[in-house]
Amino acid sequence: MDLLVIAFLVAASVGLFAYAVATLREEGRKRQEIAGRAYSVLNPVRSSDAGRPGLLGWLETIARRAAAWFGDVVKPKEAVELSKARTTLIQAGYRQASAVEIYWGMKAGAGLIGLVLGALVAMSGRVSGQYKMIVVVLLVAIGFYLPGFILNSRVKARQKAITRSLPDALDMLVVCVEAGMGLDAAIYRVCTELSQKDPILSSELRLLTLELRAGKSRREALKNLSTRVGLEDLGSLVAMLIQTDMFGTSIAQTLRVYADSMRTKRFQLAEELAAKLPVKLLFPLMFFIFPTLLIVILGPAGIRIAEMFGGMQK
Repeated sequence: MDLLVIAFLVAASVGLFAYAVATLREEGRKRQEIAGRAYSVLNPVRSSDAGRPGLLGWLETIARRAAAWFGDVVKPKEAVELSKARTTLIQAGYRQASAVEIYWGMKAGAGLIGLVLGALVAMSGRVSGQYKMIVVVLLVAIGFYLPGFILNSRVKARQKAITRSLPDALDMLVVCVEAGMGLDAAIYRVCTELSQKDPILSSELRLLTLELRAGKSRREALKNLSTRVGLEDLGSLVAMLIQTDMFGTSIAQTLRVYADSMRTKRFQLAEELAAKLPVKLLFPLMFFIFPTLLIVILGPAGIRIAEMFGGMQK
């Protein structure tokens, strides 16, 4: 009888312990989900930028930490170089606290990988002696400068996307301001409307809205927007808005004038691309299309002429 009581008490204890652990895990999961939703509202990112679950996510985290540690060791100590790299990373959309360290870690790591590959190629015997050092230096240079090339390509792609969506955003901003909304509320409305169509510009405007809500002055927040994007057209718009805010002129009229100029500029750019089209089509026409047409048109005639001369020889 005592054994049954002891077994029952042990089973009840184990059951209560398991229930408590499950409850705590469920509470932790709910809190993590709520925190994730709040973070996604404040920092909207695409699903491709989110961390991967499972083993891949764990390996990615380990690699990121290792790159950050290695980059902290090898990064330059000059403030100018660090500021330039941080600005480029911000313009590319990498705004983590350790983005500079990860970037320099990737550059140095890729350079070391190039050095190892170059040494293996040089020791393989497939390269002659006078070219071994050239191959090693070339692979090291490719590995070291490849992350910077990819980063600059990402910056240009983001700036191109913002340039393409900026005129539409300005038109919406003009409509909102002329409808009676304030500039801050109009910016938030535009970033909400553009969240699906133009997510890059929408995220930048959302950050501008969050800075304004956090208490920063409109002038400082607009300057930060221009620095984050690094685009000349957006910098001109920011300067115009700052001047309008300083002198108290009509924001709606200023936005309408700038929107018209942006629309004209986009139309002129389309005309320029259309004018370049005949020159770009010249080489494909000469080397691919015209020879094919000549073969199709003159081919049957050439075959008949060859058959005719062949019959005359017989």
